[in-house]
Amino acid sequence: MIIKDYIKSFEKLGFGMFVHFGTYSVLGKGEWSKFMHRIPDKEYEELAKDFCPNENWAKDLVKSAKKAGCKYITLTTRHHDGFSLYDTCGLNDYDAPHFCGRDLVREFVDACNENAIIPFFYHTLLDWREESYNTDFPKYLEYLRASVELLCKNYGKIGGFWFDGMWNKWDANWEEDALYSLIRSYQGDTMIINNTGLNRRGQIGHIELDSVTFERGRPSPINQEGAPKYLASEMCQTFGSHWGYAKNDLHYKSLATLIEDLCVCRKYGSNFLLNVGPRADGSLRVLDRATLETLGEWVELFDEAIRAPRPSGISVDGGEKDFILKGEDGAYYLFVHSVSIKGDPNVADRITPCAPRSFTLDNKVKKVFWLDNMEDLEFSQESSMVSVLPSRYDYGSDLVVRVAKIITEKCL
Repeated sequence: MIIKDYIKSFEKLGFGMFVHFGTYSVLGKGEWSKFMHRIPDKEYEELAKDFCPNENWAKDLVKSAKKAGCKYITLTTRHHDGFSLYDTCGLNDYDAPHFCGRDLVREFVDACNENAIIPFFYHTLLDWREESYNTDFPKYLEYLRASVELLCKNYGKIGGFWFDGMWNKWDANWEEDALYSLIRSYQGDTMIINNTGLNRRGQIGHIELDSVTFERGRPSPINQEGAPKYLASEMCQTFGSHWGYAKNDLHYKSLATLIEDLCVCRKYGSNFLLNVGPRADGSLRVLDRATLETLGEWVELFDEAIRAPRPSGISVDGGEKDFILKGEDGAYYLFVHSVSIKGDPNVADRITPCAPRSFTLDNKVKKVFWLDNMEDLEFSQESSMVSVLPSRYDYGSDLVVRVAKIITEKCL
């Protein structure tokens, strides 16, 4: 099996931000609003006149990503409505430079580079606006490749491409060889990801693809037995029910759910790509910003456990959702859910002491401690059977998922 260094580096990023941003943000009814509300082309394209993000939209976006602990950002450079945030250099006039006089992808890339955030480009494969998509598919694919080539050569080194929409024409010849070889000619060691859609989560595709996707569905192990190339995996998730800004979407996921999503991604070695939908001026909702910042507080506490460590295959007894990752230095990380709290039964939930967590480990354990406060945990080991007793949170704390570091004699 071929193992590419850039794919392993991508896995160590662990957590990224997805950004759905375009003319649909003006409507505030989600990224599929044109299609779902049957808005005529002429009426919809008038929205572009009101799409002019504020001067610091990209810098503010990157700032929120950094606070959340994201290491990369994937931006919709063109979504299904056909509007491009980048300069299409004459391919058409339906792009940001023609309407707001600015190349928004350039602003995004510059903001990322200034803040050590890796820029990734989402690009649609299907297109509701380009007539050739339905009338002359080979011609459309030439237009698509010409568009992607601009992104490959005009913005410097990028982390990867994230394609979406092949599921719209599963039986068509998308000429993937030509598309991916084009990218490799400019960006040889960039990630190439093609979203398989809701119905084909985790499915392996073309040999040039570097990661499988799990769209709004918690990941599962990938069977790579016999595969010619090692693959990463990534789960993307939304705050609410939509990807693009939807003003009346209040069905938001709790912070606890997002923390558990991030953890289960790492359990299976997947990256977690958490989506935001900026408003037309490029700003995020107050709730989005606050959630990202608070999530970032959790990430900061357990950062070393959610980057390089990989699935260990070790089963944990005593905690239904608990799991163990193995670090590169030989340490292990025990992710513990439902830790109880020290407190009076009238004012605190889950005050009953935690049950021990037991697992098999061949290496001799020397020390176990919580990463958030460095408190040592009681443990015992008989032969290869290890039992760890999770101590309770001090009253005033509940981190949803808590991580203990296990030091063994094999640690570097």
